Amino acid sequence: MESMLNKLKSTVTKVTADVTSAVMGNPVTREFDVGRHIASGGNGLAWKIFNGTKKSTKQEVAVFVFDKKLIDKYQKFEKDQIIDSLKRGVQQLTRLRHPRLLTVQHPLEESRDCLAFCTEPVFASLANVLGNWENLPSPVSPDIKDYKLYDVETKYGLLQVSEGLSFLHSSVKMVHGNITPENIILNKSGAWKIMGFDFCVSSTNPSEQEPKFPCKEWDPNLPSLCLPNPEYLAPEYILSVTCETASDMYSLGTVMYAVFNKGKPVFEVNKQDIYKSFSRQLDQLSRLGSSSLTNIPEEVREHVKLLLNVTPTVRPDADQMTKIPFFDDVGAVTLQYFDTLFQRDNLQKSQFFKGLPKVLPKLPKRVIVQRILPCLTSEFVNPDMVPFVLPNVLLIAEECTKEEYVKLILPELGPVFKQQEPIQASNMILLIFLQKMDLLLTKTPPDEIKNSVLPMVYRALEAPSIQIQELCLNIIPTFANLIDYPSMKNALIPRIKNACLQTSSLAVRVNSLVCLGKILEYLDKWFVLDDILPFLQQIPSKEPAVLMGILGIYKCTFTHKKLGITKEQLAGKVLPHLIPLSIENNLNLNQFNSFISVIKEMLNRLESEHKTKLEQLHIMQEQQKSLDIGNQMNASEETKVTNVGSQQIDKVFNNIGADLLTGGESENKEDGLQNKQKRTKDLTDTLMDNMSSLTSLSVSTPKISASSSFTSVPSTGLGMMFSTPIDNTKRNLTNGLNANMGFQTSGFNMPVNTNQNFFSSPGTPGVTKMALGTPSTLPNFSAVSVPPAGGKQTQQRPTDMSALNNLFGPQKPKVSMNQLSQQKPNQWLNQFVPPQGSPGMGSSVMGTQVNVMGQSAFGMQANPFFNPQNFAQPPTTMTSSSSASNDLKDLFG
Repeated sequence: MESMLNKLKSTVTKVTADVTSAVMGNPVTREFDVGRHIASGGNGLAWKIFNGTKKSTKQEVAVFVFDKKLIDKYQKFEKDQIIDSLKRGVQQLTRLRHPRLLTVQHPLEESRDCLAFCTEPVFASLANVLGNWENLPSPVSPDIKDYKLYDVETKYGLLQVSEGLSFLHSSVKMVHGNITPENIILNKSGAWKIMGFDFCVSSTNPSEQEPKFPCKEWDPNLPSLCLPNPEYLAPEYILSVTCETASDMYSLGTVMYAVFNKGKPVFEVNKQDIYKSFSRQLDQLSRLGSSSLTNIPEEVREHVKLLLNVTPTVRPDADQMTKIPFFDDVGAVTLQYFDTLFQRDNLQKSQFFKGLPKVLPKLPKRVIVQRILPCLTSEFVNPDMVPFVLPNVLLIAEECTKEEYVKLILPELGPVFKQQEPIQASNMILLIFLQKMDLLLTKTPPDEIKNSVLPMVYRALEAPSIQIQELCLNIIPTFANLIDYPSMKNALIPRIKNACLQTSSLAVRVNSLVCLGKILEYLDKWFVLDDILPFLQQIPSKEPAVLMGILGIYKCTFTHKKLGITKEQLAGKVLPHLIPLSIENNLNLNQFNSFISVIKEMLNRLESEHKTKLEQLHIMQEQQKSLDIGNQMNASEETKVTNVGSQQIDKVFNNIGADLLTGGESENKEDGLQNKQKRTKDLTDTLMDNMSSLTSLSVSTPKISASSSFTSVPSTGLGMMFSTPIDNTKRNLTNGLNANMGFQTSGFNMPVNTNQNFFSSPGTPGVTKMALGTPSTLPNFSAVSVPPAGGKQTQQRPTDMSALNNLFGPQKPKVSMNQLSQQKPNQWLNQFVPPQGSPGMGSSVMGTQVNVMGQSAFGMQANPFFNPQNFAQPPTTMTSSSSASNDLKDLFG
């Protein structure tokens, strides 16, 4: 078996090589390149069909070749008869020109080995399609082997043959004489064309209404190639030796029967006894019933039965057949209209193309690609028709594979991408392409996208038509994910920004912002922060729609997971831009609420992020301070009792000042202090024992719970009066309270100026003031009175603070700092002195040296003052010992 296959393969290869060499000697090869053997056709399928191209124009053609080796078995005179018959048929075909006849591109050429001529591109003969593969290369091409005719192809194909016969019968006055599937050629577009005029008969009286056609008697001694196919021949040819146009209609009936019966003819004829076969056939035709035509569609069954009638006058003529309802199919009519498109004017074409999208879905894809697409793309040469043709072409492109699109459609679209004239048509083309941009970007190769598709989008963004710009901006987000990032960043985004800034149309500006907002997700974070957000501040208009567009981009960037805005940009650029926009007079209530909502979200995130950062830093600082405190406590346990007492007094007063000025620091350290309660008790006992040895020192204070907090911002002034302590205490206090303390109100800060003694006067040397900011929630400390050295410690009652409380009370009008500075120092200072007779407050109180505002401690350089002209400056921060502050908390905890 394998040897037989190899032998067959070698035989086919040899024949193919012989045919190729035979063609190479033919004059046709001077102008045409002969390609692959694709089909066979003509009487007896004797013509081998090759694809080919014209050398000068690269135009595609079909090359028909008859190899004379096929008739080597015949005698010379028989060979001459066959050659003459073949020549006659080709020459007659060359002289006739009609859309339903096969078009000859190059006339017949004869060489020693073959006959050859060229025609329009061909797919195959109808006989090949119906399963007759004689004279085809082996193995048979799948294109032919698997080819199936659709109903619309069959209907329109038979209609085309009928139209071709109508042309021959009515216009040429000719009988074809051999209408068979072998002589019906399907061209590359799928159209059915008639060929094989070997046995055509012309009228002897063409000018008369009733033409007469001579008929030759059937000669069974002639070679088969010199006789028509008897299976498709009308019975009158054989039985009465007559022919007329109705004889071709019988042949058409047999062809229709074969088409619906897989190529099988109505009757099989015994060529050895042709007369007997036709006599029997005649009897069968007279009794032909519907049962024999079951495979033929019902709507055409009766017409086929009439065509196969024995009596020629009963048969419909070709013109009548073209008008039967069977051919009145929407698909067939559409294909027929395309074949006559060259006869229509632009108005008729435009109306047809407008309705075509409704018809295309009803047609098979192969029919559309083969028959309709070439007709559509041929109209691209007419600029006025492109806007009507292009939607249909793109609709077909959607159903094509990427390979089909690149091969069949994209090359035809190249000139259309660049078309700019006439302006109206060009604008319509841009609109159509923009609506199908996702299709173009999906199926077009990347290089062609950059060279043809994207430049068209850029042209649309820069178009003078506002409608095109709007549509382009609306459509860009739908295909933004298909654009490569460099093109997006370097070409598309800059054009969108220019359109927004340079346009005079509010709609274009708003759509530009909306477009940018929708494509932000395809951009990287830093490009948005560095390029898009700064661009928003360049937009000059303040219309509500524009402002809402700006807000939308900010919000999208702010909330998007991939993007986001840093807190530095929020604080430095975004919020300073958004807040003024939020109070534009053009905004309504809902728009204002939208602005405020976004601003609050930004502020909340800003607060949260920065607070988290500060808390983390604070935890790190506290951990370091804990190590320092532990070291200091170890050292303090080894110190003598007198030094401990002195140091604890230093820490007490130092921390009092720190807490009064800094407020909220104690709250943050509260948790860490709870872990040292046991150590605190021992420290407190030691401190109280040592404090009893100090001369006349008493501190009276309310009890403070461990949960008390010092977080309020100072809002009022608090005066504290101290008597002059002993010299050793003065020195320790100077070292312990080395801080800058300022007088603060809730509305301003006040710096310190040490070049003037605000509270002292020439008559009261050595008297120094102390004014501390204190929160309203701060516990009320009693005055700390230190008697002179050597004095005796006395029991005191709580000081009457009514004068201090009334200083800025509601019954007193508010006094500016400038007015205060103009009052006499002694009069202002006297407001802090309790009414006459208050216990515990004597003249010695005014002699106490307390420096809280300056940079030295109690009794040292007591000459600080407030400088009213420097109120706007920030207050000098207070520096305190962390260990002293912690120990004070231990004391009161």
